[in-house]
Amino acid sequence: MAALGTLKGPLHGGANAEVMKMLLELGETASAERVEELVRGKLARKEKIPGFGHRVYKTEDPRATHLRQLSRELGVRAGRTAWFEMSQRIEALVKSEKKLDANVDFYSASMYYTLGIPIDLYTPIFAVSRMSGWTAHILEQYANNRLIRPRADYVGPTYPQRFVPLEGR
Repeated sequence: MAALGTLKGPLHGGANAEVMKMLLELGETASAERVEELVRGKLARKEKIPGFGHRVYKTEDPRATHLRQLSRELGVRAGRTAWFEMSQRIEALVKSEKKLDANVDFYSASMYYTLGIPIDLYTPIFAVSRMSGWTAHILEQYANNRLIRPRADYVGPTYPQRFVPLEGR
């Protein structure tokens, strides 16, 4: 349950829902100027644009590469390419202004929406795709009867620390 709980919110498991809400805010008939206005406004207000950047991938998330293509293909098949086209405009702006690449959440939003999947199900889909990995971890832990711990050992600061009494903090 803790794993599911960590997926709640706009930056991790819920980022693709936030991407789609942003696209819907623009509307399916939004002009390129309207898209640029929205993105530049968010950047000017120092708001995060959902679906960009990744803690691990410092270049494009390889999953985004495939989802971009799938989103385009689905849009063409469905005769509704507007969501993909707006996504491309947003991606180009964020890339040029912030030097951030799209992550797995960005194009999954328009892809899920084109498939007719309700926005409320985006995070559960994200979780379901990870359940086999979570289950494998549990089975490993049961097989060895011990918890799996990170391999990093914290050894404390490398410089001397001075104790500051509570009153002095």
